Amino acid sequence: MIREKVKVSTRTLKWKCVESRVDSKRLSYGRFILSPLMKGQADTIGIAMRRILLGEIEGTCITRAKFEKIPHEYSTIVGIQESIHEILMNLKEIVLRSNLYGTRDASICFKGPGYVTAQDIILPPSVEIIDNTQHIANLTEPIHLCIELQIERNRGYRIKTLNNIQDGSYTIDAVFMPVRNANHSIHSYVNGNEKQEILFLEIWTNGSLTPKEALYEASRNLIDLFIPFLHAEEENLNLEFELENNQDEFTLPFFPFHQRLFEQNLKKRKKNIAWKSIFIDQLDLPPRIYNCLKRSNIHTLFELVNTSQEDLMKMEHFRVKDVNFIFTMLKIKYSPC
Repeated sequence: MIREKVKVSTRTLKWKCVESRVDSKRLSYGRFILSPLMKGQADTIGIAMRRILLGEIEGTCITRAKFEKIPHEYSTIVGIQESIHEILMNLKEIVLRSNLYGTRDASICFKGPGYVTAQDIILPPSVEIIDNTQHIANLTEPIHLCIELQIERNRGYRIKTLNNIQDGSYTIDAVFMPVRNANHSIHSYVNGNEKQEILFLEIWTNGSLTPKEALYEASRNLIDLFIPFLHAEEENLNLEFELENNQDEFTLPFFPFHQRLFEQNLKKRKKNIAWKSIFIDQLDLPPRIYNCLKRSNIHTLFELVNTSQEDLMKMEHFRVKDVNFIFTMLKIKYSPC
């Protein structure tokens, strides 16, 4: 454990790590301060940083496992102590670190008897395991266990769906978030006649990132979100929306939103960068619509307007009136005054 005395600068805004420790291979802790801040600024920064830390930092995990000749997830195999479901839960707990994009393949080929652990996974070069001792299965007989794995880098979480099970391939609840928890607290003090604040930020990670690395990633992501506002005049989009009067019989053509809404001067405007920086978290969507979009890996406004109605309607629990709601919401928020 590393501890340092807190020294508050009264001249320049500075940050400092005042405590750092590694509790285990899969749990790291860091405590940081930012000071001096004017009254109210600490809460503004703390809330924003916590949201970014918990929801926007990318991580890597196993998202799919394929077994040979397995009828269903709750099957048992002679010679293996765990059921298939238990093996999938153990695979979910494995913490990975990588800079990969997209998906990669990995595998396990183990001959019993013996304990199968994370170190038995054959990984692509760009991926490493944080804790090689993570238990996967116990083979009690001299049999072969072969599992094909899919590894993916993303953010947030993705819940598995039963309709994704096919040919012995099972999806795994994907928890991409490398930050396990984040808290902020504020200390107020008086400097002369002025009230100032110190922001304390606590970060717990799963070991794939250090708390300092997580803080850097979150800060960079937060800055990227505000960059479009520096070019607000250049990004004066002329959006046109067409809505049916009868909302119960609302229909849409089967092409992406942007072909309908943004076809005027599309190539002349540099809006794509701005729209990629607007996340659906900022759109005040109802929880059900928000969760449907998240489960389908639609995270930004750019991805949303480039999704056709046909693809939206293929989402589980998504309805025509939900598309109507999205169009109405976009008109209110982004149509010209």
